[in-house]
Amino acid sequence: MAARVPFPDPARPLSHGEDVMGRRIVVAMSGGVDSSATAALLKEEGWDVVGVTLQLYDHGQAVGRANSCCAGKDIHDARRVADRLGIPHYVVDYESTFRQDVIERFADSYVAGETPIPCVLCNQTVKFRDLFGIARDLGAEALATGHYVRREETPSGVHMLRGADHGRDQSYFLFATTRDQLDFLRFPLGSMGSKDETRAIARRFELPVAVKPDSQDICFVPDGDYAGLVERLRPGAIEAGDIVHVDGRVLGRHEGIIHYTVGQRRGLKLGGGPPLYVIRLEAAARRVVVGPKEALGRSAVALSGVNWLGEAEVEAEAEAEAEAREWAVQVKIRSTREPVPAMLRLGPAGSADVRFLHPEEGVAPGQACVFYDGERVLGGGWIRRDGNPQNL
Repeated sequence: MAARVPFPDPARPLSHGEDVMGRRIVVAMSGGVDSSATAALLKEEGWDVVGVTLQLYDHGQAVGRANSCCAGKDIHDARRVADRLGIPHYVVDYESTFRQDVIERFADSYVAGETPIPCVLCNQTVKFRDLFGIARDLGAEALATGHYVRREETPSGVHMLRGADHGRDQSYFLFATTRDQLDFLRFPLGSMGSKDETRAIARRFELPVAVKPDSQDICFVPDGDYAGLVERLRPGAIEAGDIVHVDGRVLGRHEGIIHYTVGQRRGLKLGGGPPLYVIRLEAAARRVVVGPKEALGRSAVALSGVNWLGEAEVEAEAEAEAEAREWAVQVKIRSTREPVPAMLRLGPAGSADVRFLHPEEGVAPGQACVFYDGERVLGGGWIRRDGNPQNL
């Protein structure tokens, strides 16, 4: 057996001082190395671990899919890990719910000219709504996942922090987690310094998935052909239209706006000339608007569906005042980017406005804008069209 790998910070065990011996915790097991290592660490710490895997695809069709989560092979891998650890393991069929809450909304968003993020929807619905109910039905006191974020208990409540390894930080995809959900959640891998540490833990426990590759792309589109999926789900909704320069000139034709995304340069097929980029998509008019790189910059965005994890009085103030205060924050509009400085103004009914201190490129409706105060996650919302075509 490999040498024992210590926790990243031995002074801070996973339970942060909790007496966990014999207390039940459900681990969301996708069949990958992250959730498998999570289950192993929690069992070692003394929790009564129960593994639950959500089946999100038809088992017969999913078995052969590589690099996707919650499919047939991954369910088999999760079961093998549970057997190795000696913990109970349940598979729950949520295929119809996943299709309705995630896949169908993904398709509708693409048809509307947006850039959807289905991983957030999945966490918001199937995983952090339905899986919570399963965990409570099983008598669990907490639900653990393999996400790379940190959870910190403070006198003012539980905070979500970015993962210690910023290269693997997944807080962008968890901005919609509510305060009540955060109370119930545990993230054992959030303090890991790298993925190598996680794989070393899997090797130490001799888990069969220790060298399994990470999943790639969107789980239900393992081949990366998003447009092909949307065409199958929304036949007849894909219509040709014009490719138009920001100055109004018609430059060519396209076969459907689903084949384009804001910031795209390749695949425009417009011939020679200066480089052009997709600036915005006008779904109602079936137009793809292109322009020079400098036209990609946006100075502000409007948000809807905001989830606020900061101080409660700030949210209350926003609901009560017609002119809420601006707050200096850092924001991310893409999961792979580092947060940038911005000013945030929360509004009523889950709205917000964000003003970037420096123009941001590649801003698209349907994406998330997530707020940070240093390492702390303050929440986030969905970028929406604000009615001004010069903006989005």
